[in-house]
Amino acid sequence: MKIVLDNTLPMCDNKIMMMKTVKENDMTIKLTPRKKIFVTAAAEMFGNGSVLNKDQIRIAADKAGVPYPSWMSRTKIGYNKHKLPELDVPAFIANTVTAVEAPAVDTVMNLVASNMEKQNLVPASFEGFVPWGNYANLKKIVKSGMFYPIFITGLSGNGKTLMVEQLHAELGKELIRLNITIETDEDDLLGGFRLVNGETKFVPGPVIEAMERGCTLLLDECDLGSNKMMALQPVLEGKGVFLKKVNKWITPKDGFNVIATANTKGKGSEDGRFIGTNILNEAFLERFAITVEQPYPTAAVEKKIIIGSMKKYGEVDETFATNLVTWAEVIRKTFYDGGVDEIISTRRLDHIVKAFTIFKDKMTAIEMCVARFDEDTKISFIDLYTKVDADVKASKDFGVFKEDSQENEEIDVDGVENNY
Repeated sequence: MKIVLDNTLPMCDNKIMMMKTVKENDMTIKLTPRKKIFVTAAAEMFGNGSVLNKDQIRIAADKAGVPYPSWMSRTKIGYNKHKLPELDVPAFIANTVTAVEAPAVDTVMNLVASNMEKQNLVPASFEGFVPWGNYANLKKIVKSGMFYPIFITGLSGNGKTLMVEQLHAELGKELIRLNITIETDEDDLLGGFRLVNGETKFVPGPVIEAMERGCTLLLDECDLGSNKMMALQPVLEGKGVFLKKVNKWITPKDGFNVIATANTKGKGSEDGRFIGTNILNEAFLERFAITVEQPYPTAAVEKKIIIGSMKKYGEVDETFATNLVTWAEVIRKTFYDGGVDEIISTRRLDHIVKAFTIFKDKMTAIEMCVARFDEDTKISFIDLYTKVDADVKASKDFGVFKEDSQENEEIDVDGVENNY
């Protein structure tokens, strides 16, 4: 192949000089100004006359501000190998280039933005947290430092994510939590090119950050993801991952692990309770060493949790805590038997305790926190609590926000409309 200079075209840069002749095929490439701009940029990045792959060609084109040079296909010397025409430059320019030139790999990695300012990623301790269930087993796995991917599944609001955060808080180990959605893709996971201080840089994603820090990656609500989650296949094998955008292999540090939480087992939600969950790829699920099924806590444990919440919010009432746990337990049993379509989670009990702290009234707290359910379910839940706790009655003006409790006590049912 012969590469000749088109002397009829103007020079665009004082660094762009005469080209050497490279003989490989019977082809002649005429270098236009745009081609010269690309060749110069590529030579500065990867070395004069270097052999480039397609990703390196694309990076050089981006830096030069020109479209992808399809004409480079005519300089192919092997599989994904393209010979860059050599610049015939004067000695003083060559010395300048040599002074700033770095090895090809290092030059590529100059495109990678430095890691974010190191910050402490150890989760904060949660006041009132009660270790229970699978906490001890998960703690052993994390403490071992082994790469052992874990898939945690269970109904909403039973403490899956909080359990993972708190065991890391106890161990003082860093945790990066990544919430998965249907829009999550390889760019969100592994990283992509971003504008950093006026320059286009490759910014590593949370997966790469976790691997390089040797901490735990938490894929929260994992079953909301799409088939783009398959980009994590090599990561879930613990072998590292190749960043094809910058031609770099990332090897995880010791201590790196992956934990996923989900409301399903990756098979979708047939009853529609968890709308948006997807059927995950079997090969993806198979890479998790174990699956942990997280139920709601027992009545004894849940009472400790509720008492802890009351202490945190500053309004402790053990009788109320006992009644709430009994009420929730009856509803859950009815739910499992198919008698009701909704359930009271541990998280919702915490919401009720917080509302009780604010409004100082049990039924007001319960009514406001079950108002999200349909009318029949809401009424049945409230009615059930009045049977559990004989000291309270459902308010006749349920749904009306009371601005002044003393004023409300002085009016009858016919005056409800005056509460606004």
